[in-house]
Amino acid sequence: MASVWKHPLSKYWTACFRDLAGKQRRITTKETDRKTAERLAEEFETAVRTKRTLRQAQVVLDRLHQEISGVAVQRKTVRAYCAEWLATKEPETAPRTQVFYRTSTAKFIAFLGERADIPLSELTKGDIVAYRNSLAKSLSARTANHDLKVVRMLFKAAERDELIDHNPAEFVNTVRQRTSSDKRPFTLAEIQAILSIADPEWQSLIRFGFYTGQRLGDLVALRWSNIDSARGEIRFVTAKTGRRMIIPLSEGLRIHIASLTLSDKTDAVIHPRAFAILEAHGNASMLSRQFGELLSQAGLRAAAPHRNTGKTRSSRRNLNALSFHSLRRTATTLLHEAGIAGAVAQALIGHDSEAIHEHYVNVGRDALQKASAVFPSI
Repeated sequence: MASVWKHPLSKYWTACFRDLAGKQRRITTKETDRKTAERLAEEFETAVRTKRTLRQAQVVLDRLHQEISGVAVQRKTVRAYCAEWLATKEPETAPRTQVFYRTSTAKFIAFLGERADIPLSELTKGDIVAYRNSLAKSLSARTANHDLKVVRMLFKAAERDELIDHNPAEFVNTVRQRTSSDKRPFTLAEIQAILSIADPEWQSLIRFGFYTGQRLGDLVALRWSNIDSARGEIRFVTAKTGRRMIIPLSEGLRIHIASLTLSDKTDAVIHPRAFAILEAHGNASMLSRQFGELLSQAGLRAAAPHRNTGKTRSSRRNLNALSFHSLRRTATTLLHEAGIAGAVAQALIGHDSEAIHEHYVNVGRDALQKASAVFPSI
């Protein structure tokens, strides 16, 4: 028969009972009331002797908790909580971050399958490890770790909301990088080679990327209203970090912008075809693939095979030394080679780290204009 016992140094009662094999078991009830602890001890004993499943035992304990406290226990499913968490994050994050969160949680739900409809509390560290390992088989380490980070955020929020007692994702390690990065900046000759085979809109995006060092998605989203010709500046807010950027126009970019056909509407986008693709997909991944094809045509990257390799689009991408992001590296390299102070270069390019950002909050406009003047004509 089940009984309870309390250690002299503890305020909680411990349930004492025997399992189906007759072995003595002891489990803390986390209760200070003896009668409540005794009822829990009886439920524990009944559960192990009748071989109840975890869910069956949980239903009984939830009912007991409600009888004792008068408060019903919430058991939200993984699927339901993901939807609730996404709704909570919507007003807190940038639109593209929201797209990433939705895509990442959808991957997690798809991996879980039917288990996505069980209570959050029933998922274990083993489930999270299995998910991480499945990501590592098909994605780069960096992408897999980004998706793992979202799952960690999800369960941390559930723990904070008191829906789970412990976070099963807390101590799941990240995927180790397999190879060191071989990414590099473009040479001027390589940029000229791409410009020679690109259509006018891609030529424009490449010039914007070279002269500003900004991300592809931010450049595609630029409108004519972001360009202040009178002050010779581009003003916009980055989609990834929400940072407000003010970039003086270099002479090469000023000449290029003057060659473009100005729209009658100031809120019109500068690169409409690319913007339509960005809007349709919610991110710049399709545009990045198009740029990769340009690199192949220019002889700067091996052509992607058109035959079916058996890999889906979620498969691990081949790591390439050159991409549109290399223009960001090129701009940074040129600034440093020209002797521009690190803090000024970071202010002009826009660094992701808030710690670095603190170092260049006092960078003046004159310093930025001198920095933008070092870019050669392409």
